[in-house]
Amino acid sequence: MPVELKIAAFGALLLLVHIFAAVHLKTKQYGRNWNVGARDEALPALNPVAGRLARAQANFQETFPIAIVALLGVVLADRTNSWTALGGWIWLGARIIYLPLYGFGVPVVRTITFVISLIGLCMVLKPLLFG
Repeated sequence: MPVELKIAAFGALLLLVHIFAAVHLKTKQYGRNWNVGARDEALPALNPVAGRLARAQANFQETFPIAIVALLGVVLADRTNSWTALGGWIWLGARIIYLPLYGFGVPVVRTITFVISLIGLCMVLKPLLFG
């Protein structure tokens, strides 16, 4: 099995971590009735940490489809190589580091980590775009 598929699967697990981390703190703030309810009511703003984890989740959900296209694309196009594998691992590692950095409110390093994740994605996308 190509390593890029394994990286995509780990990315899916990381998405679950994002979801559960954000929902856990939302539930702590809003209560269990909110969690199991229809969530129709207007709510006060999230506390800072819960808000940061919700934004980190949204950021990951915005970029994960790009990673899926890149990782699955190189496999389907038979364009995998050591650089696509390295790029995938760089993307995944940076995204794993990004979540606690965002959660703890670390400003500059978080942005640098995000840029590193994009560099990893570009490494995976390059063979799809430029052969």
